[in-house]
Amino acid sequence: MADQYAYSGDDKRPTEIPAIRWEEPPEGPVLVLLDQTRLPAEEVELVCTDAPALVEAIRSLAVRGAPLLGIAGAYGVALAAVRGFDVDEAAAALASARPTAVNLAVGVRRAQSAHEAALAKGGDVRQAAAAALAAARQLHREDAEASRRMAEHGLALLDELLPGGGHRILTHCNTGSLVSGGEGTAFAVALAAHRVGRLRRLWVDETRPLLQGARLTAYEAARSGMAYTLLTDNAAGSLFAAGEVDAVLIGADRITADGSVANKVGSYPLAVLARYHHVPFIVVAPVTTVDLDTADGASIEVEQRPGHEVTEVVAPQVPVAGAEAGGGIPVAPLGTQAYNPAFDVTPPELVTAIVTEEGVVSPVTAEALAEVCARSRRVTAG
Repeated sequence: MADQYAYSGDDKRPTEIPAIRWEEPPEGPVLVLLDQTRLPAEEVELVCTDAPALVEAIRSLAVRGAPLLGIAGAYGVALAAVRGFDVDEAAAALASARPTAVNLAVGVRRAQSAHEAALAKGGDVRQAAAAALAAARQLHREDAEASRRMAEHGLALLDELLPGGGHRILTHCNTGSLVSGGEGTAFAVALAAHRVGRLRRLWVDETRPLLQGARLTAYEAARSGMAYTLLTDNAAGSLFAAGEVDAVLIGADRITADGSVANKVGSYPLAVLARYHHVPFIVVAPVTTVDLDTADGASIEVEQRPGHEVTEVVAPQVPVAGAEAGGGIPVAPLGTQAYNPAFDVTPPELVTAIVTEEGVVSPVTAEALAEVCARSRRVTAG
């Protein structure tokens, strides 16, 4: 089951928003999530006591964003183990909750493997559960460190491509601390530029139909004191034409072996616009988002979301029960069919650079991506 509690805090909260945490109250361990479907109207926490509750939170987008999904998946396996549920069953349900974001399955496998290894070494169920939880916590710490390093590499790249500062950055969807164990991916780079006085303007795409840019990125930018302006997705072309964009920074939900990038739908049109207008198009993502087992963009399973997300508008403070349930304000005639892919795929030839915690890949090639992944494995093994 899942229960909701209103978050109460003062107005001097840190920039980094705790989107997920593990707690151990007397009644048993729980995973606490900041319910992102309720932002920015209110900060409400969702308390998950089992894997099915977490699966529903993932599907409803209460918790979202590639790196954070990996962390949530790992904690979900640990939650099942600690509470005595079937770990393999929980892992299977969690890994399939959203098919496009590779980090989710990576996080699930990591905690599940730790659990299996502990049992194989003769550990009892408590020791195996502790091993799964330790793996989840380690992944959480690693993602926070990866976020810091991506921000450093990304800022250095911006300064190299755009000497002199005064960066005007366009971003899409939401890539800050709401999707990360740290300060995020693409947003963390923009935040780093802001902190050193080199961000002139953050252009925030609304990101239709669920408005992650308007609801979440603007929320994070406001908390951080950044100069930002919100625009509808279809206004981006006029912004490029006016010469008001110096770089595009986005995150990723899956990067294939050839460098194709699956990200929130609307990213691919930005890449086309950026290429036409000779503007750098930069992807910021941890190595865990690189999926060398998927050859190219055509091999990515793109999640299809319910049509009511397009045909209805739901106020963020009004929760919608059930992935297929409506409950919003209709904006299309009853019975209208909607095409609603959650992601699109940008080919590598449109990507100027991919920024990871292990460094920058540019030009984007299969060989360069494989080397970055190998470097990351060597560091982890060491």
